[in-house]
Amino acid sequence: MGRITLEKVSKSFGQVDVIPPLDLTIEDGEFVVFVGPSGCGKSTLLRLIAGLEDVTSGEIRIDGTDATGVPPAKRGLAMVFQSYALYPHMSVRKNIAFPLRMAGMDAAEQERRVTAAAAVLNLTDYLDRRPGQLSGGQRQRVAIGRAIVREPAAFLFDEPLSNLDAALRVGMRLEISELHARLRTTMIYVTHDQVEAMTMADKIVVLRAGNIEQVGTPLQLYRSPRNLFVAGFIGSPKMNLIGGAIAARHGAETIGIRPEHISVSAESGDWHGTVGVSEHLGSDTFFHVTCDGIPDPVTVRVGGEVDLHYGDDIWLSPDTSHLHRFDGQGLRVA
Repeated sequence: MGRITLEKVSKSFGQVDVIPPLDLTIEDGEFVVFVGPSGCGKSTLLRLIAGLEDVTSGEIRIDGTDATGVPPAKRGLAMVFQSYALYPHMSVRKNIAFPLRMAGMDAAEQERRVTAAAAVLNLTDYLDRRPGQLSGGQRQRVAIGRAIVREPAAFLFDEPLSNLDAALRVGMRLEISELHARLRTTMIYVTHDQVEAMTMADKIVVLRAGNIEQVGTPLQLYRSPRNLFVAGFIGSPKMNLIGGAIAARHGAETIGIRPEHISVSAESGDWHGTVGVSEHLGSDTFFHVTCDGIPDPVTVRVGGEVDLHYGDDIWLSPDTSHLHRFDGQGLRVA
């Protein structure tokens, strides 16, 4: 079991409130991602759950038991850090088994758990190698294996892919998702990369300045952001946000429209503009269009290759059924 509940949990450093009081429930078996910009408090919140930081107030419950004052080693959680923190002089086998040896587990059970974890992570052929003989992705799998053998109530990942290059990040992202599908153990994953959040999570927790801005499935956040912050943060490329007279015509202080919900025409439309920089990605093309009466360039997503070039005059038309409206406080208008 791995149900984790935070009730009025807060964290302050001196007079600085890093995490104002918040409530959050993570259900058993969920893959929950904490996402937000640097300094939003996501890693601090993870460390509070792990017990690596003391809460200033509030209560943390793990499977219904108050764990607020329980030491990290006794919470039944396993943490995977951004740095692999492997022992370079030890083999992969010994690195994975290290927490079990420290716990005094008998050798036969250690070997059983290490062998099982290695099989899950495709590390069986590397058990007798040392970390220096492995790639970055393999080293991260060893770090995950060291967590798996503890058979924790939940895994806590603190930006585990930050040290990997782009190709390895994609591969490890899929491997961690596959691992969750196999184990069905609760996983809490911290990242600043909203693409990781969208592709991996069952549930996303969007944080800003220690506050929870919205909690929901990736599609809930994408389709119905509750405020301007979430609207601008979730989605790549991000949502176009437009104010002024154009927004007023739609009964809002600000309107939002995603790049894929804007159609392009060379003859007529709602907004006249000039094509600027284009990003050709093969399956999609992104155009950044400077439009009359709109201060910032409007990003448009078009499938495949389109015969448009820098400086061309075009017309844009937003699909009003996909229009997002926000009031003067930046909150979604129903």
